Amino acid sequence: MMDVGRHPNIKLLTYSTVEKITGYVGNFQVQVKKKAKYVNETECTACGDCTEVCPVFVPDEFQQGLSSRRAIYIPFPQAVPSSFLIDMENCLGTNPIACGKCADKCDKKCIDYDARDEILEFKVGTVIVATGMDVFDPTVLDEYGYTKYENVITSMEYERLLSAGGPSDGHFIRPTDRKRPKTVGFIQCVGSRCEKLGKPYCSNICCMNTIKDTLLLKDHYPDIEAKVFYIDIRAFGKGFEDLYKRSKEAGVQYIRGIPGEIIEDPSTHNLKVMVEDTTANKMEEYEFDMMVLSVGVTPRFDMPEVQQLLTLSKTPDGFFMEAHPKLKPVDAPTTGVYFAGCAEAPKDVKDSVTQASAAAARAETLLSAGKVKLEAITSSVNTDLCRFCGMCSKVCPYNAFTVDPKKKTIRYVEALCKGCGTCGAECRFGAITMNHFTDEQIITQIDTHLAEKAQEKVIVFACNWCSYAGADTCGGARLQYPPNQRLIRTMCSGRVHEKFVLHAFKKGAPMVVVSGCHYVDCHYIDANRWTQKRVEKLWDKLEKWDIRPERLLLEWISAAEGKRFAKTMQDIEELRKKVTKEEIEHTVKVLTEEEEKEKAKKEKQKKK
Repeated sequence: MMDVGRHPNIKLLTYSTVEKITGYVGNFQVQVKKKAKYVNETECTACGDCTEVCPVFVPDEFQQGLSSRRAIYIPFPQAVPSSFLIDMENCLGTNPIACGKCADKCDKKCIDYDARDEILEFKVGTVIVATGMDVFDPTVLDEYGYTKYENVITSMEYERLLSAGGPSDGHFIRPTDRKRPKTVGFIQCVGSRCEKLGKPYCSNICCMNTIKDTLLLKDHYPDIEAKVFYIDIRAFGKGFEDLYKRSKEAGVQYIRGIPGEIIEDPSTHNLKVMVEDTTANKMEEYEFDMMVLSVGVTPRFDMPEVQQLLTLSKTPDGFFMEAHPKLKPVDAPTTGVYFAGCAEAPKDVKDSVTQASAAAARAETLLSAGKVKLEAITSSVNTDLCRFCGMCSKVCPYNAFTVDPKKKTIRYVEALCKGCGTCGAECRFGAITMNHFTDEQIITQIDTHLAEKAQEKVIVFACNWCSYAGADTCGGARLQYPPNQRLIRTMCSGRVHEKFVLHAFKKGAPMVVVSGCHYVDCHYIDANRWTQKRVEKLWDKLEKWDIRPERLLLEWISAAEGKRFAKTMQDIEELRKKVTKEEIEHTVKVLTEEEEKEKAKKEKQKKK
């Protein structure tokens, strides 16, 4: 950070928040609020005289609340810039009569109680999202007594206790009696790999962090007995297995099993745990002076705000979704936006640095090119047919459309379009064409598939990123499913227009399936929400026309679910067999009549 702060081509804004981001690749407008520090950072020499006279003490966030700080403080050692700031929520100096001691003490006269936040604006070509992560709060796990027992601490608090710059100056002590513990237990996967807490993913860093912590403990205090309770140790990085072996050779005992509860002895404040050792296949009881909860990684609390600022997608675990896990691992779905660090997934320092380098290289490649290449699947707008209803603006996940119904104007930024096709499916006036996935192309595919033996076939509209890829996974795994299904690829399930489904039924299809990404896992942010609404409307229409709605299915299948794809297609084939010839003939008749009514209605409107 110090090198960054000194670099002539880098502007470092600390104690600041991004308020607003507008525009598109190569033309982003960024608004930043630089919070008032109430201390002139260019004049402050960080002498520390002001802290000596400050009468306010509050818990120190950097030390995990294990020690206190003053209302005027430096956030952490080696902070850039190296200057103090005032926590105005706790400071008494807003009224100098009440306090003002720091201002009186400062020889440089750096303190200004009247300072105000600044709004800065920048024009940038690319954005790199490196929001970091938070750690799991184990307070919700009552069985571990984190807030109930002082000697139960988290791995973050353990790090501070063992640090030379920590609250105990590097002396490892028990919080209750401030004596060095003789036995320490570590519990793994606290807040990770737990469906009940909504954290089913592995946090990646916890195992190696604990191994490192045990080695540090043994290096400083060889006589302390340490035990680690784990599900399985994931030491997959370079040199990680060697560290794991070193930890065991140093005397750390690894027990395969997770304690169900921690109980404190009120007289000694020692902690007792019962655990099923799955290696020895028996229940065992242990007593420790301290317990360390190895807490997992969670997405940043402000991720929803960042997601809204840049129109990003999220995975079901809450982290940001990349454009492609293999081909574009650092690119966001929004062109010109890149990911680094734990914004995209839990990762250690090495992987974070690697991804940051890749993100910087991707940004540099785009900026140095001078021109941006767009995908060929974007939409195009025919302004002569547009009625300026604003529906395209409402459904577009990337805000590519700006419509003013009063002024009868529409603005379309092609650089923002990702080609999901939801706008084309929702446009009632045919003003939007989806390049390479036009209505005519899809209708032609339906006609071709149903040209012969239509009653034996099922039309399946499959999303490119999930369902269609799931079919590929299914084929790659050599899983068998009935050959009756005819897949029609669309970039997103949101592209499936109502008329595609009705046309398939009119051509004699016994079943139609619309399939896409899982509801919370859409590649195009929220485009599949409109798929859901559109299919629900179609179900109502089919029921109104005395056509069984069960013949139109909506399925969510991901790229990794090849087995599920095969099972779904087998189930659909069983349903197809139950559709009678009479049903199909009735459907064709009803839809043909409805189409003729619609044509007659349009002709009547033209004459008027």
